[in-house]
Amino acid sequence: MKVLIIGASGTIGSNVADALSSEHEIIRANYNSGDVQVDIGNPESISAMFTKTGNVDAVISTAGLANFAPLDALQDSDYQLALNNKLMGQINLVRIGKAFINHGGSITLTSGILSRQPMPGSTAISMANGALESFAKAAALEIENFRVNIVAPAFVKETMEMMGMDSAYGVSAKDTAKAYVAAVTGSDHGNTLDVPDYV
Repeated sequence: MKVLIIGASGTIGSNVADALSSEHEIIRANYNSGDVQVDIGNPESISAMFTKTGNVDAVISTAGLANFAPLDALQDSDYQLALNNKLMGQINLVRIGKAFINHGGSITLTSGILSRQPMPGSTAISMANGALESFAKAAALEIENFRVNIVAPAFVKETMEMMGMDSAYGVSAKDTAKAYVAAVTGSDHGNTLDVPDYV
């Protein structure tokens, strides 16, 4: 399969690319590097990316920006970032990308465990994650020629360590990638794949 990975240079994205590269053709997309560049917060940039890549069998997004901050510290700009990038950026990958997905292909987006297991400081992120999961569930009712799913990562060990957190309860990026492989190679449609179920 020809697989487009958005956020391919990131901690999760690079591991997803590694997991799929032995059997599939990988196109790596990042903000300012890779085979093609994209700003998912900009619909015109998304359109330009797909025009460059042409048709693909699968799209995987491990991208999306949202800020972690206490509720009282969140500004309008924080909510707008989560809505415009993490949420609408990924939704637009479906809206624009559907014309470039081969029949029987798939689009896999990324939410996160904070949609259903929120914590103090996660308000903006939890909001976007929950909306993404609802979007996929509803969109799948109308999409027939390809599958759309969500992968919900748990806390990633490497990211936790980078932030100076105790990573004992985290999941490695390599193990996290297993859920994305399942989304691409399986038959799920409109579902949220929780990473711990695939480790």
